[in-house]
Amino acid sequence: MHRVAFSKGGTSLFQKRGGDYSPNNFHPISKGVNRRMKLYKANRLMMVCLMATGLCFSFAQVANANDPHAGKYELVVPEQPTTTPDKVEVVELFWYTCPHCKIFEEKFFKQWRAEKPEDVEVIHMPAVFNRPGKPDQRIPLAKAFYIAKALGVFDKIHQPLFYAVHTQKRKMNNEEALQQFFAQYGVSKEDFTNTYHSFGIDAKIKRASEMTDRYGITGVPVVIVNGKYRLNSTKADGYKKMMKILDDLIEQERQKLPKKAENAD
Repeated sequence: MHRVAFSKGGTSLFQKRGGDYSPNNFHPISKGVNRRMKLYKANRLMMVCLMATGLCFSFAQVANANDPHAGKYELVVPEQPTTTPDKVEVVELFWYTCPHCKIFEEKFFKQWRAEKPEDVEVIHMPAVFNRPGKPDQRIPLAKAFYIAKALGVFDKIHQPLFYAVHTQKRKMNNEEALQQFFAQYGVSKEDFTNTYHSFGIDAKIKRASEMTDRYGITGVPVVIVNGKYRLNSTKADGYKKMMKILDDLIEQERQKLPKKAENAD
């Protein structure tokens, strides 16, 4: 798994809730009684927290006991909406510059994708790690992916682009090199350039950056199942086991799909 190192800043927000303590509706009590009541409430709160923690731990133990893949994948928190509510959505996040992604695509994911069930929707997405003041340096290659989709040549260029980067060692992460590469597959310079600089492609890059963050991605390749589960080979102990977990999670999510109405005779 190809990892990315960055600090993910954030601010925790704590909301204090309480009543209206104006003089008109607050009856003061003696300091001694007040201290005892505070201690009593604190003890009650501690007991409630301990009980809740124990219940959550018990439920987690039961869930883990029933899950043969417990600890081999991660949960996406919060869950993310999918674009295909009538299908199980599988999103693969990758980079063309990642050697692990090339191996995963060639030896595992391509074949699996060709044999996937009809009620499974596969979405490829280049991971885009934009940070304030530090845009992702791989954006030209991420654009190449969306350009290929837009111009209908994805199946022609997807694996050859991996080959060009990793086997031929070509420097493909710039507009000029990518334009020449696309020309080999029948895409005119005008079509490539116009698409490369289009609003639609920029919008897709922005969306990919948002989803990379929302999925909690720290490296590639990663597979997201139905916006809920995050899989990688490190956690799963290898790609073969990862694909087994993928199949089982898909089957689990398939049971939750809306039932299609049967045609009446």
